[in-house]
Amino acid sequence: MLLTFKGKSEGVNVVKTYLTIWFSSEGAGPIEVVERLRSLGFKPLRGYHDHIYDWNRKVELEDILQLADKIHETLKGLHVLYKIETE
Repeated sequence: MLLTFKGKSEGVNVVKTYLTIWFSSEGAGPIEVVERLRSLGFKPLRGYHDHIYDWNRKVELEDILQLADKIHETLKGLHVLYKIETE
């Protein structure tokens, strides 16, 4: 997992969190991964990033870390790598 924050680290007004997934032929398929991420509120994208989470509110660093923990638990055992980027 790679976690990237842009902007201030405290009290930052975060708009979106992006998620990029790298799949393995030995792991879960894309449909299963997408469905699990949808259950967290992520929406699939076309382009550089694979998914987006729109906060629609001011968030703190702690909120972002809690979401990162949920992503980690949701993807555990699926044998995928992921990168989280929040801006």
